[in-house]
Amino acid sequence: MEMLISIIVPAYNIEPYLPKTLDSILAQTYTNLEIIVVNDGSKDGTAAILDLYAAKDSRIKAIHKENGGVTSARLRGLAEAKGDYIGFVDGDDFIEPQMFQRLMENLQAHHADISHCGYQMVFPNGRIDYYYNTGRLTVQEGQQGCSDLLSGQFIEPGLWNKLYRRELFEGLEQWMDKSIRINEDLLMNFYLFRKAQRCVFEDFCPYHYILRKGSAATSRLNEHKLADPVQVRRMLVEETSDVPQWNAIMLNHLAYQLISGATLPLGEQKALIKPHRKACRKELRKKLGSFLKVCGMKTKIMALWVAIWPGSYTFIHQVYARITGVDKKFAVE
Repeated sequence: MEMLISIIVPAYNIEPYLPKTLDSILAQTYTNLEIIVVNDGSKDGTAAILDLYAAKDSRIKAIHKENGGVTSARLRGLAEAKGDYIGFVDGDDFIEPQMFQRLMENLQAHHADISHCGYQMVFPNGRIDYYYNTGRLTVQEGQQGCSDLLSGQFIEPGLWNKLYRRELFEGLEQWMDKSIRINEDLLMNFYLFRKAQRCVFEDFCPYHYILRKGSAATSRLNEHKLADPVQVRRMLVEETSDVPQWNAIMLNHLAYQLISGATLPLGEQKALIKPHRKACRKELRKKLGSFLKVCGMKTKIMALWVAIWPGSYTFIHQVYARITGVDKKFAVE
């Protein structure tokens, strides 16, 4: 008998996209699935579509709850999950038929706790960016998986391109900060990778991450998009204090996040950005000594520059972004 995989799908106001997502999960070559879709207080027709699919296929379990954010939706799904292994798919993305079959085969072949893969970012104009599609297969022993996750060099922070042994989630609900709505994937993955004894990564890209207007990735700035990335990195600096290698990585990331926040142009959202920018500049100066001790040379120079003369850095960075086009890399028309 094949092991049961519980796939958790958070869904909020994604009526036009949910059918394709569910169809792609139902088409998996690995068929012993429990598909838990959590409607997180949607205002559109998401609930009706979900109920229709649940009536057609007994593997789909529909859960309807008040809006509480993606973390609360995933945790609710976890509470209902019966599977030996846990996977996630966002309700506006889709996956290729062999994804969970390959992840399970790799997990079992290498006796791993986590099996993960690459993905492709799909833009509305048809452009596709691969992360990274090299075909590489890597077994990560002990702390290496968590080190690779935190460094972000080839392991992406998303939950949705991974398959996890169920036991890793024990205690997660009490640990997670449910108020975090941006970078919550990195926070949850840290908890899971830290507990894993062995991970296996195969760099093929069966997960289609869809960029669209109005999604969390492309929406206008709000308090969560400004504050949450900084808060997540603060938390991870604290959580990694007992592992110097991880702590140095997270201090680098926190420094970079503060530099980014401290040099944001005010633009049309001045009332929102100005206090955040001021707070980032203050925290950067306060923690400058720690950053200068452990950060790489490039980050040290940037941190010093911004701490002393942030206005000039903002101007130069804007000019550079316009010339190179990096400010438009993830733009969605």
